[in-house]
Amino acid sequence: MKPTRIILASSVFVAALAVPVLIHQTATFAAPPAPSAAAPAAPAGNCKTFGAGKCCSPDVTLHLAKEAIYAACGESDATFLGEAGSKETCKFHFQVAGEKSEETFVQVYAPAVKEVLDKPTDPFLSYKKVGKVWMTDKSKSPKAAAMAANNTGLYLPGRGYFVSVMASNKVCTKAEAVNLSKSMK
Repeated sequence: MKPTRIILASSVFVAALAVPVLIHQTATFAAPPAPSAAAPAAPAGNCKTFGAGKCCSPDVTLHLAKEAIYAACGESDATFLGEAGSKETCKFHFQVAGEKSEETFVQVYAPAVKEVLDKPTDPFLSYKKVGKVWMTDKSKSPKAAAMAANNTGLYLPGRGYFVSVMASNKVCTKAEAVNLSKSMK
């Protein structure tokens, strides 16, 4: 046989072997099935809401659950007034004797972001590291002193998100907030 016929015959043979492989790959790369609907948020009525608030999104509460607040801060269903949720925030309100219920809360904020800071940058407050979480230490200005005296802030960086918690010191003392920080995800 002439060399060109050998090359042509070899090419036809290789092409014949490649057809089943290509057919299999085409089937493998076929369009994926239609995605199922996203997991629905907690239905209204599946939670106890505070005021005109809505149930919190499970995407937020997976970073800090109400039960973790109960355990760390000494709260319970008896003192829990309800939750008020929005897209990236959940505010858990508690009853504290002699205090306004709008001011006695633990708020969780967990947005998805492209760039996550390793530690919080706040011009008014300084932070200290407590385990894997950053915790407010003291105020840098007289204007921020009242906020630092009434609330404890926690910050946990993640991959593609961060979790920020602001806990009223009337609900969760600074010592209890250290325990609460261990439950953040």
